[in-house]
Amino acid sequence: MTQVTMWGEIADLPHTLDYLQVGEWRTRVLTVGVGEQTLILLNGTSGHIEAWTHNIRALAKQYRVIGYDYPGHGYSTLAEADLEIPHYEAHLLELLNVLQLDKVHLLGESLGGWIAIKFAAHHPERLHSIVLSAPGGRMIGPMSMDRVSPVSRKAVEEPTYENVKARLQVVIHNPEQITDELVEVRRSVYARPDFIKSMEHIMALQVPDIRARNQVTEEDYAAISVPALLVWTDHEPTGGVATGETLAAAIPDGEFALIRNAAHWPQWEDPMTFNEKTLDFLRRKA
Repeated sequence: MTQVTMWGEIADLPHTLDYLQVGEWRTRVLTVGVGEQTLILLNGTSGHIEAWTHNIRALAKQYRVIGYDYPGHGYSTLAEADLEIPHYEAHLLELLNVLQLDKVHLLGESLGGWIAIKFAAHHPERLHSIVLSAPGGRMIGPMSMDRVSPVSRKAVEEPTYENVKARLQVVIHNPEQITDELVEVRRSVYARPDFIKSMEHIMALQVPDIRARNQVTEEDYAAISVPALLVWTDHEPTGGVATGETLAAAIPDGEFALIRNAAHWPQWEDPMTFNEKTLDFLRRKA
């Protein structure tokens, strides 16, 4: 994959990078493009805006695209207490209010998909549609859970190039697609003072009883009342292709898209296909 950079991708596009007060959280917010409708990007666990490096330019040709760092994540205020899904929902709702956005599209990957599903249930009037990329939130086997937590913890405790790259290999199937910029951005985030404590609060959703009370069920998928696209991959670590098809089929106005030769980050691993499928869905469902 070409070693593009986030800022190289958006340098010639209208954009702003702000730190906005969203409730109690000083929140890093990137806005790109001037489309009539707005598309909000929701990152995965311990993620940050730069996870969308290969998507923002294509999406911003049609939409006003907004990416932000969650509470406890990236360069936003770090967490001092456990973060559960209602905290992320409340923060997203307040962000929309601060930005004076009445109705938006959501594009969420992993944890972002989890948040989008719950947000759609509680605030459908604020949404045009949602795109769920390998959404999280299901109760999965302990082996899958254990594969993520120790690698994440080591990367935060010792944010060397090798440890951070190992963390990214959990979500990216082909390690050659992990760019130096992506590693260095995440190293910088993980090296923030007190990020270790924040990471403990972020990882609260991996604790079985906490996860259980926040989990996404097939009933939650069935309750999605806005159009939804579910993007899955053939190497998704939380379930095979049939799992993704089953989840998409449970959504009343749901569609399914499969991206091959990818793991948990299809937006990064095959951005051309991901962008095409996302934009096609949004055009038809706007």
